Amino acid sequence: QVQLVESGGGLVQAGGSLRLSCAASGNIGGINGLAWYRQAPGKQREWVARISSDGYTNYADSVKGRFTISRDNIRNMVELQMNSLKPEDTAVYYCNAIQNGLPKYWGQGTQVTVSS
Repeated sequence: QVQLVESGGGLVQAGGSLRLSCAASGNIGGINGLAWYRQAPGKQREWVARISSDGYTNYADSVKGRFTISRDNIRNMVELQMNSLKPEDTAVYYCNAIQNGLPKYWGQGTQVTVSS
């Protein structure tokens, strides 16, 4: 089992920035990637960004150029730097650990609210 704990959410005005963090613990040896997802009220959960074990990153088109995902393999953490935030970025953000190419483990989520 892998445990994921997110932090860093909050309320910010449009155009502002937030940094989300996720600490991973447990049996992390089989994890080959980390990702962030988000779920807005009344909408399905959507993928935001992903980083592989060797640091390769990719992003959803809606956040490309504004969000940056990074990982610290020594501290077993993944972070999401969010800049130029928009009201449509408002959602609960979830950390995810990828195993065998599939989103396997989830954190409890952290709320991000962007006011206009």
